[in-house]
Amino acid sequence: MKILVAEHSGFCYGVKRAVKILDDLVLAQEKIHTLGPIIHNDQVTKYYEDQGVKIIKELSEMHASETSEIGVVIRSHGAPKSVYDEAEQKGLKIYDATCPYVKKIQNKVSTYASKGYNIIIVGNAFHPEVIGINGWCDYQAVIIDHIDQVDLLELSARPICVVAQTTFNMKKWDEISDALKARYSDISIYNTICLATEQRQNACLELAKKVDYMIVVGGKHSSNTIKLAEICSKYVPTTHIETKDDLNGDELIGKKVVGITAGASTPDWIIQSVILKIENEGEVFF
Repeated sequence: MKILVAEHSGFCYGVKRAVKILDDLVLAQEKIHTLGPIIHNDQVTKYYEDQGVKIIKELSEMHASETSEIGVVIRSHGAPKSVYDEAEQKGLKIYDATCPYVKKIQNKVSTYASKGYNIIIVGNAFHPEVIGINGWCDYQAVIIDHIDQVDLLELSARPICVVAQTTFNMKKWDEISDALKARYSDISIYNTICLATEQRQNACLELAKKVDYMIVVGGKHSSNTIKLAEICSKYVPTTHIETKDDLNGDELIGKKVVGITAGASTPDWIIQSVILKIENEGEVFF
């Protein structure tokens, strides 16, 4: 059995940056809460919990006595503007680990909304990144994730600004943006899908065409990892696992070439542990 590992697997720039910020704070023995999990990976989250980092869902969970002692890290997905306003009012120490690409989208919708534009976000309405972006245009954005929704849009007679969730599926984005351009003339469309996402999706697609079976490694709640599994499954039998312990060896029986890719929130040590579990059955090529 051969094991082929897709290019651009594992941590992206934004995740590396967020983890580095949190690592430095832990090393400095700072008392830290994160507003939501720093990234969408349960194993990484557990590691930081063991280091004393507490996850909170809302700033309101913090007691008044904690505001001067405990810093709050904004996770890589970002947060609505209201969170920053609340933190300032409470005098909280904020460490902003928002991915720079997400921050750029937040600034863009804020600017266009202030000019009176309709805002459309192409992405998952329940994803923290999208919720955060919407919070920078007073939650007035229309959020869509399928081409069928374009014909159902009811927008005011104002110009339109369109952005995308950084981890959105490239093929679906092209379909939706083409449909929007066909329906509206006064529209500014910005492909804000992260380059790393595009590279990762293209790499896994090409690998899926060359193998008998694909293993996608990453958090079950990770949007970009779920999309990788969806892409691969269109070409070859695919399994989405979080760790090596989820791997079913019986599914590998008879497979000559197995491909592995991983989401942007999957650390290298988890990817390597999956490879190590099956490498005795074949040679590993990178």
